[in-house]
Amino acid sequence: MTAAYQINHLKFRYGNERRGAVSPWVLNGLTFEVQAGEILGIIGPNGSGKTSLLKLLAQVLRPREGTIRLFGCEMSAMPQDVIALSVALVPQDTQVVFPFSITEVVLMGRFPHHQQAGLLGGFGWDGPEDLRLAEQAMRETDVLHLAARPIGDISGGERQRAIIARALAQEPKILLLDEPTAFLDLHHQLEIGVLLRRLNDERRLTVVLSSHDLNLASQCCDRLLLLDEGTVVRMGRPEEVIRPEVIEPVYHCRVLVDRHPESGMPRVTLPGRKPATSRQ
Repeated sequence: MTAAYQINHLKFRYGNERRGAVSPWVLNGLTFEVQAGEILGIIGPNGSGKTSLLKLLAQVLRPREGTIRLFGCEMSAMPQDVIALSVALVPQDTQVVFPFSITEVVLMGRFPHHQQAGLLGGFGWDGPEDLRLAEQAMRETDVLHLAARPIGDISGGERQRAIIARALAQEPKILLLDEPTAFLDLHHQLEIGVLLRRLNDERRLTVVLSSHDLNLASQCCDRLLLLDEGTVVRMGRPEEVIRPEVIEPVYHCRVLVDRHPESGMPRVTLPGRKPATSRQ
């Protein structure tokens, strides 16, 4: 299987080394591959480096040491607009200040293609093909019926699907998502999980997502990358990673792992408190 990403000895920390103001290593010596066409889940506790890793994969941040290769090409040598033709990033919290309609927001995903064509003016350059791709993306994410609605007037789940539609309009080969189900209720979490799996199946889209929800990651992802304090603890299929002896030392708590009754994938629960004994 072709590697979408090859990460070798990746190290990153924030701050300015010349001024002597740097943080400890946020990511320290990561080496792994992301296979084309897979869904990879990045899991780990707060501060383990999940968001920083996604930003490095989008080249929003650049490594201090090590290399990232995108489909065999060294990313540090690639212009950002060229990377944007292959990689779309959906941040955890996307702020849209102006009351753009859903259609206008989704059409923003066409900007990298406008750049490549030398159309740097932004709005007003959308042609029939842009509109067709935006409509297709809205249909795939089930927000086409909201096309004329302002982005600020829809629910959290609808908004997240609209932002994913914007990323799809970018026509990426790789979709990066940072906590795509954060702050969503159970129904909308399920919708996003089903959507990502369908996009992977139908488009053969490579998906890399970070998540605090171990059960969502287990159900949705082909493989999991478990981080702790910026290092790789375990990488493999959900049943190889979601194990008490692997999870407990990282999260510093006892967990119960069994099999989901429908999917058969590993499922994590916390130990419950014992029921109070009734007094006779």
